This record gives sequence, structure tokens and C-alpha cells, in this order.
Amino acid sequence: MYLKERQTTVMAAAAGRPQFIASSGGSRSFSNSPLIENSDSNQIIVSEKKSWKNFFAYLGPGFLVSIAYIDPGNFETDLQSGARYKYELLWIILVASCAALVIQSLAANLGVVTGKHLAEHCRAEYSKVPNFMLWVVAEIAVVALIGTAFALNMLFSIPVWIGVLLTGLSTLMLLALQQYGVRKLEFLIAFLVFTIAICFFIELHYSKPDPGEVLHGLFVPQLKGNGATGLAISLLGAMVMPHNLFLHSALVLSRKIPRSATGIKEACRFYLIESGLALMVAFLINVSVISVSGAVCNAPDLSPTDRANCEDLDLNKASFLLRNVVGKWSSKLFAIALLASGQSSTITGTYAGQYVMQGFLDLRLEPWLRNFLTRCLAIIPSLIVALIGGSAGAGKLIIIASMILSFELPFALVPLLKFTSCKTKMGSYVNPTAISALTWVIGGLIMGINIYYLVSSFIKLLIHSHMKLVAVIFCGILGFSGIAIYLAAIAYLVFRKNREATHLLASRNSQTEETLPRQDIVDMQLPGKVSTPDVD
Repeated sequence: MYLKERQTTVMAAAAGRPQFIASSGGSRSFSNSPLIENSDSNQIIVSEKKSWKNFFAYLGPGFLVSIAYIDPGNFETDLQSGARYKYELLWIILVASCAALVIQSLAANLGVVTGKHLAEHCRAEYSKVPNFMLWVVAEIAVVALIGTAFALNMLFSIPVWIGVLLTGLSTLMLLALQQYGVRKLEFLIAFLVFTIAICFFIELHYSKPDPGEVLHGLFVPQLKGNGATGLAISLLGAMVMPHNLFLHSALVLSRKIPRSATGIKEACRFYLIESGLALMVAFLINVSVISVSGAVCNAPDLSPTDRANCEDLDLNKASFLLRNVVGKWSSKLFAIALLASGQSSTITGTYAGQYVMQGFLDLRLEPWLRNFLTRCLAIIPSLIVALIGGSAGAGKLIIIASMILSFELPFALVPLLKFTSCKTKMGSYVNPTAISALTWVIGGLIMGINIYYLVSSFIKLLIHSHMKLVAVIFCGILGFSGIAIYLAAIAYLVFRKNREATHLLASRNSQTEETLPRQDIVDMQLPGKVSTPDVD
């Protein structure tokens, strides 16, 4: 029987089917089968020979992930921070970008070493209730439609709610791109990223912000007032997004790397460099948006109408503001950048949603159905807000969503930190103690800031409310109960002891008795359809 199974495995490999390591417990689950040697010629194969030229094979995932750092949510918060506080909050972008680089590198390392992405690790580690709650939190983070709807409104005067529906058609684009492989998708996203960069660099040139003030804002931390704290948290939430961690840990599975200690070290090092380049571009774009907004809204010859727009600036008002102050062409450039940002973030959001749904729920659906479900989860809330609140309500939704993302971050960050430092036992390869400690410090600071702002804002709301004393007490009890549950959930993730896990060997000589294909990777990462053996 054993010889027969081994013969079947060899025949599958000869037929060009992807081969994987099965879980140590002998389970025949797709989700517990990390990706290793894959003879499929359609996968991006990295040479076993150690060379700097291998870096080009690793280029791609970082730029796909980086679009989340320059999506419409970032533009909205960047515009408001520049309008209200000029260049004072630029240092938040610098700190968040550095933190993002460390965190994203850990997410990439997790996928490289274990062959399983973060959502799959969560499903394997946690029981049904915590796993379901983590899935709900992760799905809430995948909403990125409003920016494209605004851009369509600016360029073609299409109502925002119709723009939301049209943006949902990006599912068809994603499905079409998947038929040609992940490389084509990466090239498209890179093109859109550089389109955004060119548009805002031109805006930056003509708005002429003071270089000295910009540098001062970048390197001198300051927060003046509770409003600045709220915007700082929104900036942080818009920069370090939880679904990025799930996405990055999955995208690295599109590369077939040498399964050796040297090969894994090289992959992790090149992914770090690639993420650094992508995040540098995203950092410069965010700095440009804040600088343009700060320079325009603090211009001495600003009209009363434009000054009023600056006090409550959103994506829709920004186009009129730029047209009045800088010129009509400027608003068109802004709309083009916003369209590129919204469309690319919608595509990557759909991608992340697929991995989140498959990883947490272990759903093996047809790609078109998985795309459709992921898009519906994003379209419905955006469409409701656009219909009820119009462009003003849609703009507020982006700010609220950014703050929610910041509060959601611990529920993706804590599992990531625990898996990379304990569960997979990969410290000897890519996760030294210093890096682990640094990321825990970063995560602790983010959570501490969020909790402080949440508590202080809630207390301020209760003190200045015009409700009766009984209503204030009742709201206080409910609110602080919610905060206590939030803290308890984070504490559960932090202090819960991970299950013992068998070390996933990185050696190419690893012996396995069974091999199973990863259908989610076949459907979402590789070109076309790859036939897989039936599983009893």
C-alpha cells in the first residue's frame, strides 16, 4: 500500500503537478500542507544558485502590498492632517513606514519558511470561536471602494453610488489577470503605483511647500491637541493595515524557492529589500500628499470658501481646492492618481479577501465565486453609505474605516508575532531575538496609543454630552464594558500559550509520506488551471 502511494506521488510529480509537504500529524487537509518543491513551470522559480540576480525573481509581492499604504484611506487622512496641522504630523508617516517595514518582513518570512499564510496558521492554532471572530475582524478590514468612486465622480461626473457599483466590476479584471499569472498582476500594480507617484510629485512641484518646514515635521515629533491625536491614529491605521499581513504572507507562496537554510535566508533578505523599496515609494507619496495639502491650505491668498473647505477637507473637496489654488489641470492629476489608487487597492483588497476567507474558513470555492463573495462584502457597506450620506458620508466612512483598522491591527499583529517567534521555530533562519523584541515593542506602542485614545475620547464624549445622568451612566457602563472586552481579547491572544508544533524543516531532503496540492495557490497564484489528484 505504501509503495503504491509513493508510486502515485512520483507519477503526479512527473506530470508537472505541484508537490507539497503534508502536516506532521498525517492529516489530509489542504490547509496544513505547506508549499515546497513545485515542478510546475508556470510558477516563478528561483535559481538554486546564490546570486544577486535572484532578486528580480522576488520582485512583486512588496509592491502589491504597498498599494495599501497609498490607498484612498491614506489620501483622505493625509489631506486632513496637512490641512489642519500643516507638516506637523509628517513624523507619523516616517514612524509608521519604519514599523510597517519590520512587520511586513515578518509576514513575508512566515510564508517563506512555513509555506502557510497567516490566516491558515490562525485556523490551525485557534478554536472555532476565536477563529471566527478573527475572520470577522479581518473581513472588516477589506473595504476599499470609495476612492475609485470619487475619482469617477471627478473625472466623469458619475454619482458616487454608481461609481461604487462600477468599481465592483474590478472582479472581472482580477479574474482576467489571474489567467495570465501573478507576474502580470504585479506589473499592473507597479505601473499604477508609479502613476500615483508621478501625479503627486508634479503636484508637489507646483504647490512649492517649504523644504525646511517639511524636514522639521518629519523629524520633530509633536501632537497638539486631541484632534491631532485622532488624526495621528488615523494615519497609523491607514499605514499599517491588518489585511496586509495576511496578504503578504500569502503572496510569497507564488515563488518556488530552494528549500535549504541558504535559500530561505536569501529569500527573506531579498523580500526585506523589495519591501523596503516598495514602502519607500509609498512613503514619498504620502509625504507628497500631506505637503501639497499643507502648502495649499496654508497659502496666504486663500479665499474664504477655500479656507472653509480646508477645515473639513475630504477627497471630493480636495479636487475643487486644487483647481482653485493650483489650477484646473491639478484637480485632473489628483483624480487620475485617486483612480489608480482606488482601482489597485480594490484589486489587492479582493486578493487579500480571498486568502482571508480561504484561510480562516477553509472554503474551497471556484475562483469566480470567491471573488464575487469578497467583492460583495466590500460593496454593500460602501453602497449604503454612498446612497444615504452622499459624498460627505463616503468621505467620513474612509476616516472611520482608517481608525477602525488601527484598532483591528492587534488581532493580526499579535498572532503574527507569536507564530514567527514561537510556533514555527524559525528564529535560527530569519527572526533574531532583537527583531522579535523590536516588533513586540512596536506592537505594544500601537496598542497603547489606541487604547489611550479610545478611553480618553470616550470619557470626553461622556463629560460633554447633553444626556441625562442616568443615560450617561448607562452609556458609560456599556462603553467601558466594550473596552474591557477589547482588552481581554488582546490579552487572550498575547498570553495564550501556542500549541506545540513540529518544526517545518527547510531541507530539500525532507522525507514525506504524502503530498497534496494547494488548490488555493493553484487558483489564485498560478496561471490558468492546474489539474490536481482527487482526494478521498
